[in-house]
Amino acid sequence: MEHVDLAILGAGAAGLFCAGSALAQGRRVLVLDHAGKPAEKIRISGGGRCNFTNLATEPGRFVSANPRFSASALARFRPAQFVELVDRAGIAWHEKTQGQLFCDGKATQITHMLLRRMEGAELRLNCAVTGVRHGGDRFLVDTATGPVSAACVVVATGGKSIPKMGASGIGYDIARDFDLRCQETLPGLVPMTFAEQDLALCRPLAGVSVEARIRHGGATFKDALLFTHRGLSGPVILQISSFWRPGETLTVDLAPDVDIAGHLKRQRGEAGRIAVATALSRMLPERLAQAIAAELGLASARLADQPNKMLEKLAARINRWQLRPVGTEGYRTAEVTLGGVDTRELDAKTMQVRKVPGLHFIGECVDVTGWLGGYNFQWAWASADAAGRAALTG
Repeated sequence: MEHVDLAILGAGAAGLFCAGSALAQGRRVLVLDHAGKPAEKIRISGGGRCNFTNLATEPGRFVSANPRFSASALARFRPAQFVELVDRAGIAWHEKTQGQLFCDGKATQITHMLLRRMEGAELRLNCAVTGVRHGGDRFLVDTATGPVSAACVVVATGGKSIPKMGASGIGYDIARDFDLRCQETLPGLVPMTFAEQDLALCRPLAGVSVEARIRHGGATFKDALLFTHRGLSGPVILQISSFWRPGETLTVDLAPDVDIAGHLKRQRGEAGRIAVATALSRMLPERLAQAIAAELGLASARLADQPNKMLEKLAARINRWQLRPVGTEGYRTAEVTLGGVDTRELDAKTMQVRKVPGLHFIGECVDVTGWLGGYNFQWAWASADAAGRAALTG
């Protein structure tokens, strides 16, 4: 039987980074993954540029049953420390917006950097893990090519999002095998789908983007909203999807910081002969303005003919659009998985299972989910570094 000091399950962002943090003289580190290539999610992230961290990282930018759990790891491995690694590797980067850092070139530069950082560890691909057992003072990792004995195991298998990239629920299965509690898993950072009455508006507007604000579940986001054939997408929708639950109603402001009723009343006094849709198009994309006017029976109506009550109804439709999603596009397009291994089972400083010394869970399979914008990668780096260093000294 093969023997190693540390077996890391998963060759994604967290797994590769953990291997680099765990390397030490005389220690054997083995990274296992069923996929044929490492870190495929890095390759496709950020439109191929990899939004590798966010300078505004802090615990309040993460969703978890225990919002403070992430604080320890995030404080000990900060965005600046990852940026230092990127600079040392000679990778050019830029800040896009709101603290989001992207590579100037291809995202695969980050993967190559992680692989160089873990030189000395063994990366074994096309090797599926089927389970983990605890025997005596060691763990037995069952794989497609036979069992591996390890002093420590780090589970970095990710979540269920984007199954075509190889995602699976094996990490949650391992947690349950050790009788660990798990929070319900759901697709996160995902487009939303709607019933036919709402799709009647969305479908003709597919491709139209508008800045919008959404407040829901104690969170507020202001960013681009995109109409699609299935419903709504865009950064603001992806963000709020992590806070929305089935059956809940969203309130969307399609013209943030704009008093639509006040503007329409002023325009009525100054240029009342223009069409309602024309007046709206001064504040909204033209196709959206026309669609909303038509929806309220004002497709060819003049602004001057509209009483205050109708203008206020129009304003409510724009500033306080009420709609109830029927669901999301699911794990197929979700960027992350909400929920996962309950943080009450883990030590925040080491990511080690409290009742099973030597077993750690990191990254997406833990009940810590970041906002859109590089936060989930920073959680991957921070939680991986915490576990890797703990395994090194354990």
